[in-house]
Amino acid sequence: MLKRTLMGLLRSHELTGDKAKDPLLKSHYYKLSKDRAWEEIVSTLKKMQGYKILHEVESVGEIVLEKRTVTGRTMDITVSVISVNPVNSAVDIYSASRGSFGDLGANYRVILDIYRTLDKKLAAYKTSGA
Repeated sequence: MLKRTLMGLLRSHELTGDKAKDPLLKSHYYKLSKDRAWEEIVSTLKKMQGYKILHEVESVGEIVLEKRTVTGRTMDITVSVISVNPVNSAVDIYSASRGSFGDLGANYRVILDIYRTLDKKLAAYKTSGA
């Protein structure tokens, strides 16, 4: 966590993906078609405290959210729902803080918060990969 905070002094964004070195930042997979995953994920994100959905672009599988921090900074978050095959979907998250200073690990914590919430809601569908 300390390393993450030190990196956060310099970096103002964080993203997930299959090649992420940090296991907590690896893509999450669900045994749901993209359409079903999209519906579940959008409805779950709408209920999350402190997050505001700005755009939903189902055709490209992107949900754009905004979160204000206690210090008044704004974070822009993009949740991507990707069809792996007809019965599996992956979710990746990109979070960036507005402004020129680092985020002290806030984007990392936002990603973990969103993944935790989605994994809880979609626990029955969580898989380790495609």
